[in-house]
Amino acid sequence: MAPSLLDTFRILSSFDPPRGSLREAPWEAYVDWAIAQGLAPLASYNLEYRLPGANAPEWARDRLLSIYSGSVNENVMKLVNFKQCMDELEGRQVLILGGASFADTLYPHVGFRPVLEIQTLVRRMDVEGFSGYLAQHDFRPEPQEPLHGAQKMLSDGRTPIYVYADVLGASRQAELKEVFARARPMKMYGPSVFRPDLEDAVLLVCLEQAREGYQLPWLSFVDLRELVLGAPAMGGVYSRPLDVAVLLERARAWRLERALHTSLSIVARLFPETASLVQPALPPLRRATRELLERLVVLPASEPGKMRHLRGSERLRRLLTGQ
Repeated sequence: MAPSLLDTFRILSSFDPPRGSLREAPWEAYVDWAIAQGLAPLASYNLEYRLPGANAPEWARDRLLSIYSGSVNENVMKLVNFKQCMDELEGRQVLILGGASFADTLYPHVGFRPVLEIQTLVRRMDVEGFSGYLAQHDFRPEPQEPLHGAQKMLSDGRTPIYVYADVLGASRQAELKEVFARARPMKMYGPSVFRPDLEDAVLLVCLEQAREGYQLPWLSFVDLRELVLGAPAMGGVYSRPLDVAVLLERARAWRLERALHTSLSIVARLFPETASLVQPALPPLRRATRELLERLVVLPASEPGKMRHLRGSERLRRLLTGQ
C-alpha cells in the first residue's frame, strides 16, 4: 500500500525512521508542503543518510537537500551572530523561546530545525533597555507593527528578533515571575541568556499554537513531540520525563488547560508513539468542551495541508488561551 501524505510526514520527521521504500509516496504533494512547514532539512537528512534514498525520486531529493544545506548555513550564521551580540550583556535576564532554544536541545543537529527568527522574553520593565542594547549592535526597530503579539521587532537585515513581555497576560505577573525564576542558563550565549524549564517550555509552545489558531508550521508539532518525549535523542536540559503533576498545575494556574489539551491531542494523533505519555497529561475538561475542541481544532489541524480558518476563530483563540 502506498504511503499517504501523513505516513510520509511521520517517517521523514522521525529521528529514527523505519527503513522501507518510499517510491510510491505522494512526492508532488509532499515536497512543497514540507518546505513550507519547515520540515525539509530533517526530511532531507533522513533520505540521504538514514534511509539511503528510500527510492525517492531524484528531483525530490535534490530540492530537499538544497533546503537542508541552506538551513545549516543560515542557522549557524544567525546563532553565531546572536551569540556575539549577547556575550557582552550583563545584569538582565533574557529567555530564548522557540527555534533558537530548541535547535540545540531537541534536535540531533542544529541544521534540522530552521531558525527563521529569534524569540526573546523579557520582563516588561526591560523591553526598552534590551531593545536599546540590540540597537547598539545594529539591530534596528522594524517600521511595521510587530507580529505575533511581540512588544518589539528588531532586525539587522538578516535576523529578526522578537521581544516579548507579559506573555501570560497582565493579570498573571506572579506566574511569569516564576517562569523567570525557574529558567535555565544558556551559558554559551553569555550570562544574561536563559531558556525556560521543561514544563514551562511545553506550555509556552501550546500558548503560541493556540494564539496562532493552530495556523502555524507543523515543525511546531515536532518541537512539542520531542518535549513530550523528553528529548531522548539528546542529553541536555530537556532530556528528562515530564513532571505531569507540575505540568497540569501550571496549566491550571495559567488558564491554559484547553490549549494544553488541544495541542497534546494533536501531537498524539500525529505521532502515535507519544500517546501513552500524552494521555496522563491531558487536563480534565468537560466532555462537551473536549468534543468541541476535537471537532473544531484537533481533527482539522491533524490533516496534512493548510488548516482552513474557521468561523469564530478569534473567539476560539480566546477560549483556548483563557482570555
